[in-house]
Amino acid sequence: MEMLKLGNMEFKSRLIIGSGKFSDQALMPAVIEASGAQMVTLALRRVDLEAGSDNILEYIPKDLTLLPNTSGATNAEEAIRIARLARTMGCGDFIKIEVINDTKYLLPDNEETIKATKVLAEEGFIVLPYMNPDLIAARKLQEAGAAAVMPLGSPIGSNRGIQTKEMIRIIIEEIDVPVIIDAGIGRPSEACEAMEMGADAVMVNTAIASSDCPEIMAKAFRQAVEAGRSAFEAKLGPKSSSAVASSPLTGFLGA
Repeated sequence: MEMLKLGNMEFKSRLIIGSGKFSDQALMPAVIEASGAQMVTLALRRVDLEAGSDNILEYIPKDLTLLPNTSGATNAEEAIRIARLARTMGCGDFIKIEVINDTKYLLPDNEETIKATKVLAEEGFIVLPYMNPDLIAARKLQEAGAAAVMPLGSPIGSNRGIQTKEMIRIIIEEIDVPVIIDAGIGRPSEACEAMEMGADAVMVNTAIASSDCPEIMAKAFRQAVEAGRSAFEAKLGPKSSSAVASSPLTGFLGA
């Protein structure tokens, strides 16, 4: 399976998982191992370096790549400030831009996200912006220096699946940077479909964290992502509007 390239790093796993919503942070190490994920998102506002053993960073293996996000930012300036703070705290150069000022559906503000991406990319961050799936905005994010784009499948935390499939399909066809489907994926089968579509990776949090057995669900998502990617790389067979026999219909019993 091909490696996922983001910025100057390569990843074997194409599943990125979140660290929020778990009933117990102590579940995280087993869930991460079962998922095979090499990158974990982290809301910076959840980090309390003075919390000792209750600090969420204590539950994330040191060899994983952290993807801090700018959750809580309502405009570009706030997102930039949070990103710089994350770097100062030692969270590395990766940053997931989240600029949300819609409180009902938590939809991202593409315009403010583009502004933040341009500033942070120029400062050397590896920027992964969460976005509404819009081709023009995706092109502007790419031009602004985004290392990938992260279009939503459906409202964050909804587990409603990929409701924006056609828009994401266009972005996959037209954009040169990796496309990571983020938000809304609720079932392993949906993650598999995303990979079959040609997505470069998927981001999953709620579907795993809200499961009765997060560790088992994480393993299911790992298997689904690997299966979908393998199918994409193998190239799916063509569709036909009529039946196509898989065995010859002539030359048997004198026919």
